[in-house]
Amino acid sequence: QGLSSGINAEYGDFVKLVSNDDHEFILKRSHALTSGTIKSMLSCPNSKNKEMHKVQFREIPSHVLCKVCMYFAYKNRYTNSTSEIPEFPIEPEIALELLMAANFLDC
Repeated sequence: QGLSSGINAEYGDFVKLVSNDDHEFILKRSHALTSGTIKSMLSCPNSKNKEMHKVQFREIPSHVLCKVCMYFAYKNRYTNSTSEIPEFPIEPEIALELLMAANFLDC
């Protein structure tokens, strides 16, 4: 549920997250705001609404940031849902890195 049919959407509706290995993830701003840290970073008073906001994470590798973005979409989809909520899959080999990222991102 990242970049949808919104080619004509304002850049302000999307956020670009960049991992420490320079992979870029473009997702809906509303999804990124799941993170308290990102929310604080994007609340800069002198940012322009028509620009796409870019947030660089020097400590988060792409395989972890990808999973974080997937979680944002999952959280957005199932918050206030009345249907059964499926388990969010986390591979054991990235669990520790993901926990550290989630702690930093406040999500």
